[in-house]
Amino acid sequence: MRRLSTQDQNFKQIFAELLAFETVNDPQLVQTVDQIIADVRQHGDQHVLKLTQQFDRHPAHQFSELELSQEQLKSAFEGLTIETRDALELAAKRIRSFHQAQKQEGWTYVDDLGNTLGQKVTPLDRVGIYVPGGLASYPSSVLMNALPAHVAGVPEIIMVVPAPNGELNPLVLAAAYLAGVSRVFTIGGAQAVAALAYGTETIPAVDKITGPGNRFVAAAKRAVFGQVGIDMIAGPSEILVYAEGENNAEWLAMDVLSQAEHDTVAQSIFITPDENLLNAVEIAIEKHLNELPKADIARTSIENRGALVLVKNRAEAVDLINQVAPEHLELCLDDAELMSQEIRHAGAIFMGRYTPEAIGDYCAGPNHVLPTSGTARFSSPLGVYDFQKRSSLIMCSKEGVKTLAKAADILAVEENLDAHARSARYRYQ
Repeated sequence: MRRLSTQDQNFKQIFAELLAFETVNDPQLVQTVDQIIADVRQHGDQHVLKLTQQFDRHPAHQFSELELSQEQLKSAFEGLTIETRDALELAAKRIRSFHQAQKQEGWTYVDDLGNTLGQKVTPLDRVGIYVPGGLASYPSSVLMNALPAHVAGVPEIIMVVPAPNGELNPLVLAAAYLAGVSRVFTIGGAQAVAALAYGTETIPAVDKITGPGNRFVAAAKRAVFGQVGIDMIAGPSEILVYAEGENNAEWLAMDVLSQAEHDTVAQSIFITPDENLLNAVEIAIEKHLNELPKADIARTSIENRGALVLVKNRAEAVDLINQVAPEHLELCLDDAELMSQEIRHAGAIFMGRYTPEAIGDYCAGPNHVLPTSGTARFSSPLGVYDFQKRSSLIMCSKEGVKTLAKAADILAVEENLDAHARSARYRYQ
């Protein structure tokens, strides 16, 4: 794992290169995805089935075999061990409770002219959630996408999840049952995104698509944006761990590796002003790496995109953190809450030595679908607000309209929009 110091002559350049990562701009990828979307739009179910057979080696002979029944979801839930079911229910309860606090209600007020103004909040009619399948099979992603939609009041939630060789993780199905998903289709990739965006004979078109996937999914979400809403273009997972003072190097090393095991292009960065701690974490990472089942993935990840960074002080660390705008940020120090106030850009901030990122992935309550690749500079975690939209409310009284209509008349004339001006003029003359 590379070691860097802010005192190195070319540190800024090296650090900027470390952060540079482009997810979906590959021209060949874009071309492939555009063709898949066009074919799904033209041929519907038939083409989705063909691609699912081709890419996922799914044994289905007809499209109806790709949809799971509510009975299958219920059976998967009931088949869980008591221990697993309790853990899943605890996670669901906490996620639901957190997102309840996010729910927005409409509001109105009467202005000094006697006109009523406000905002109406309405849930989306139908949403699609993409859940990774196969090797990266995450029941937690089902809960994190479906429960906020439920809390928002979305009446219909369509889930797509790839099933390589027709195999599905029962826990994913159990989570779908627990989260109240309406329909589940065992499809994935760009073809699943296209089916959700435009609809097929069987799959209804949705208003918004959320949830992470591979680069084909990310590119497809980008391509259909405008036809439907999307949550974000998700890049590889990231963690940045900052530590100072008394810390357990073993804990910190495992926190760093927790994201590295996701993907060979995931990013793990450790920052500290303490060189002894840096050395200890480096040794612990190497030790733990040899013990991990996904050691090959994690090693490639930290070698390619990982870094141990020595800073002069906390202020330097804050600057670097805000530059990275990490998906997950751990602050392992005594006054973590105080330091968090200086952080402007991060998807989720885990404060204190007893708050590992892994808790946030599963059961803390806040959403684990977070902005990546520096997009925390301008975007937020997935939430209830992603499944609601807002309409402005305006109601003028007979007397209250006159002042506004006169101003609108004057401004419309200035903009050479005569029908606008006359329309307003009728209300006050």
